[in-house]
Amino acid sequence: MPKISLAITTFNEEENIGRCLDSVKGLVFEIVAVDGSSTDKTVEILKRYGSKIEVTANPLNFHINKNKAIAKCQGEWILQLDADEIVTLELKKEIQLSLNRPSVNGYWIPRKNYFLGRFLSKGGQYPDYTLRLYRRGKGRLPAKSVHEQAVVEGKTAFLHNPLLHYPYPDFSQYLRHFTLYTDIFAKELQDQKLSINVITFTDFIFLKPSVWFLSTFIRHKGFYDGFAGFAFSFFSSLRFPVAFLKYWKDSKQ
Repeated sequence: MPKISLAITTFNEEENIGRCLDSVKGLVFEIVAVDGSSTDKTVEILKRYGSKIEVTANPLNFHINKNKAIAKCQGEWILQLDADEIVTLELKKEIQLSLNRPSVNGYWIPRKNYFLGRFLSKGGQYPDYTLRLYRRGKGRLPAKSVHEQAVVEGKTAFLHNPLLHYPYPDFSQYLRHFTLYTDIFAKELQDQKLSINVITFTDFIFLKPSVWFLSTFIRHKGFYDGFAGFAFSFFSSLRFPVAFLKYWKDSKQ
């Protein structure tokens, strides 16, 4: 089987990183980690697993550090994971059987997202395909947005078994991430030099959140996931007005 490198970035992930690295045992031959100067035991745990580690700054757009990890990988293939993700045994076997296709340079992997005590099955959250496995030298992140996908040169294909994603162990953690992501979103609006006027105010305060909520909760049947589905649709729709108001506030300073 071709050699696979794991590329991973971390910042204060002591609660997650061991579980993630345990899930790729027997699949990857090296772990390449770029840590954003964690203040907990993340780096210590990475060392226990024999990781190649670079400790650096923790930029707001963490895809910058992901590209640093990708660039340091030596395997024929690169598997890029977040610390709060797990490769199931079924996915591990599927990856091992899929790397002998010479015409394919990258694979989209479905992802199950855990939220408020359950894996979301609707609301556009499953299958949440993400491009995480690609030949070395053929894939890279544009590093323009935290929600972007990798760009892979050449043909890509789809795997069937999912990654398991545990981003928010509790709702307070979700709110902390919400604050971070809306800060990043506001910075993106600043970089775009978005005009602040009646049209953009109406768009971000009323139209975009309404369309998002109706699309995820009604059109994509988020209501099948009960309260968790409602909470996801509602709070994720709020990122538009919150980010816009942060951008507006910063523009006045």
